[in-house]
Amino acid sequence: MKADVWQQHSLLQLAEVDAGLARVEHRVKKLPEQEELDRIRAEHGAAGDRVATLGIAIEDLDDQVTKFESEIEGVRQREDRDRALLQGGSVAAKQVAELQHELETLERRQASLEDSLLEVMERREELTAQRADAVARVDELQVTLTAAQHALAEAVAELDRARQEHLTRRDELLATLQPDLVALYERQRARGGPGAGQLQGRRCGACRLEIDRGEMARITAAPDDEVLRCPECNAILVRAEGFKK
Repeated sequence: MKADVWQQHSLLQLAEVDAGLARVEHRVKKLPEQEELDRIRAEHGAAGDRVATLGIAIEDLDDQVTKFESEIEGVRQREDRDRALLQGGSVAAKQVAELQHELETLERRQASLEDSLLEVMERREELTAQRADAVARVDELQVTLTAAQHALAEAVAELDRARQEHLTRRDELLATLQPDLVALYERQRARGGPGAGQLQGRRCGACRLEIDRGEMARITAAPDDEVLRCPECNAILVRAEGFKK
């Protein structure tokens, strides 16, 4: 294949543009802003889960408070009834002893229930404070999360701008290149790696491997407009201007 020297050098510019596009795509997949956002999002989710867990625990304690208060009220009502019977003076002596014993039992039961209620209420107060701290942490992380989202959006926007600049420049270069040269270049790129590289001494700029002396002699003897291929990687090998001098 033949191609003017300036076309071959334009092909090198195209290869540089494609390398820039590849770097942009690599950065998109490895953005530190995305990793930071993922970390904060996970921490925010864990903090939200803690708030929910503490909320459920507090609700369970509320149920226990209601139960103890109901039981205490029931005991008090029985105590009031027994005292009313004793004060009425209309019960037999044997029943008086039974009522007095029952009152003692009820007082002990009430004291036990009130102690249990106090423990539950203290635990509830403790969990309520923990939940308040957890909610504050969620709010704090929400601010950090929002900032991380903005940082990621800015980073992505910057990469989008860089990508668009590369694509615009690529279209400009393609418009100046002969179709068969572009087709050869794209076929080589489809195999992986650069489609073209500049000859640097005896080294191919695409694969970075040295070319043996026999191949170098063939390259040196080739006309300037002949499109050459690297014998190692098969990329289009572009010679620098004044290569034979």
